[in-house]
Amino acid sequence: MQTTYTNRLINEKSPYLLQHAHNPVDWYPWGDDAFRKAEKEDKPIFLSIGYSTCHWCHVMERESFEDEEVAAILNEHYVSIKVDREERPDIDTIYMSVCQAMTGHGGWPLTVIMTPDKKPFFAGTYFPKKSSRGMPGLTDILIQIADLWRERKKELTESGEKITEAVNSHLFSHTGGDVSKEMLDKAFAYFEENFDRLYGGFGAAPKFPTPHNLTFLLRYWKMSGNGAALEMVEKTLDAMYRGGIYDHIGFGFARYSTDRKWLVPHFEKMLYDNALLAIAYLEAYQATGNRKYAKTAEEIFTYVQRDMISPEGGFYSAEDADSEGEEGKFYVWTPEEVKEVLGDTLGRYFCRDYDITAQGNFESKSIPNLIETGYVEGYEEARKKLFARREQRVHPFKDDKILTAWNGLMIAAMAYGARALGEKKYAEVAAKAVNFINKNLRREDGRLSARFRDGEAAFLGYLDDYACYVWGLIELYEATFEPAYLEQALELNNDMLKLFWDEENGGLFLYGNDAENLITRPKEIYDGALPAGNSVAAVNLFRLARLTGDRQLAERAREQLKAFGGSVAESPMGHSHFLMAVWLDLTPPVDITVVGDRKAGDTEKMLATVNSRFMPEATVILKPPGPEGEKLAQAVAFLRDRQAVNGKATAYVCKNYSCHPPVTDADKLEKLL
Repeated sequence: MQTTYTNRLINEKSPYLLQHAHNPVDWYPWGDDAFRKAEKEDKPIFLSIGYSTCHWCHVMERESFEDEEVAAILNEHYVSIKVDREERPDIDTIYMSVCQAMTGHGGWPLTVIMTPDKKPFFAGTYFPKKSSRGMPGLTDILIQIADLWRERKKELTESGEKITEAVNSHLFSHTGGDVSKEMLDKAFAYFEENFDRLYGGFGAAPKFPTPHNLTFLLRYWKMSGNGAALEMVEKTLDAMYRGGIYDHIGFGFARYSTDRKWLVPHFEKMLYDNALLAIAYLEAYQATGNRKYAKTAEEIFTYVQRDMISPEGGFYSAEDADSEGEEGKFYVWTPEEVKEVLGDTLGRYFCRDYDITAQGNFESKSIPNLIETGYVEGYEEARKKLFARREQRVHPFKDDKILTAWNGLMIAAMAYGARALGEKKYAEVAAKAVNFINKNLRREDGRLSARFRDGEAAFLGYLDDYACYVWGLIELYEATFEPAYLEQALELNNDMLKLFWDEENGGLFLYGNDAENLITRPKEIYDGALPAGNSVAAVNLFRLARLTGDRQLAERAREQLKAFGGSVAESPMGHSHFLMAVWLDLTPPVDITVVGDRKAGDTEKMLATVNSRFMPEATVILKPPGPEGEKLAQAVAFLRDRQAVNGKATAYVCKNYSCHPPVTDADKLEKLL
């Protein structure tokens, strides 16, 4: 007879923690109760970190955490803590760095064993229950460490002290130094050397999209005129779209590809990937005019609006890889299933073009892809029919928590889409998400929270929450020219500097000076799957400086670049978003002011002329007529003398602080740009 267990995680809001609430393991959430118990009972802490849509986290739960034998060992000898990495990136960042330093690799689930005062002495990732194929089993590890704790605790404690000391002195210490164009050249040379000329992307499998590598290369192409940079971007964007990493039936990108060709993904879909990829495709559309990139961005937005948005307007976090306990089951097809929906003739053509075969390309079934056939047209009605049939399947689990940082990224993407595609509807979606965050994730004193779920906002916002949300507000301002968005961006940017700035060495800490103190206070600059908060903040500071004429903001950005310059110079390719801030500082600014009524046809034509171009160095401001425009001019001094000429929409273009005469004709503006 199956025994039903319930542990303390039942009182949590995190979908990941709730997934473990009925394990026989006596889990605690991170908090004083767990550490007090460990101290009182003289037991080490078993810390397990993951997230709700993580495939190997599910595997380890099924094999070990649902297993009574493993649970018995953990409950007798350890105090067990579960952490959702998406709710607590501060904890995850610290202990993941420990794992990478101790083992040479990282990933989730993250497994750490530490003293009751949080000092780690053992770290790893996934472990099977029993030792096999040279991989140690969790039961063996737990028993050995329990014995060591009983017999040689002093050695383990000393080891934890040394590791913690090393974390503080090495893992999050950064070298300062000047930034230069050489950094950009070095990063470009690395990408060129590691570029996969056959399938796009960089390096070997597994391949992650890492969209900021591509948006950096677009800026490098703009600065240098080197066509190879644009070629790498186009090849990679084409290959990712054509691969199985893209959902050709329901749209949106999976997290990464397990193979070189982008064919077989880990099927989970993350909000942040889709936001950053939408921006990369939109910038490529502006740079090349190629409509296929615009179409991909539009499809991403279709997916997000359909599946990843709450009724109140906040964006959900992720969708799982697994359904019915099988990875990818929701997404794969057989020729028979396709023909049953489309009929024999159309079904046969669809299978031919989308690589759906009897032998399959993934565990005897097929992931639809266009790797061999390229872009194909004429299947939209067929796709809709297949999508309707797929909707009847058991859906993967959706993590419906709303994270401020990731919402900031999708707000930025939607707002950028409104500009680049001339579609106001995307700005409306972004504005609704901003209203959601302001209502649900900001305290009365203005402090941001990191996560909202099931009526509860929790966890003091981290650097990434502030930086990414400010990015979203800047983009939404430039899409709508509503002054409230710029005002809020400046206010939160100011709060961010107060909460996170390192007065001693420069740069921004991951968690605020009002937050829980952990074994160290990290400063992150590595632009991995997500750009680092420091990188996003540096770009924001330069953009806000240009939008407002506030040179102090630009000076703060330069202090930030200098705080990390030495570390970035050693490996620029791991800091591609940071390099976009360097690029902004090195690139002569272009400042465009359009004076006119936002709703007037001539104003809209002027703005469309600007927005159709790839101009990341440009700052665009709309000065409306009347009192609203005068109020804006009081805040932004350089707008005071810019007036409409003869009552027409008028554009002022200044390059590198030198201004052209105003123009009242969109064609003349086009030539100026």
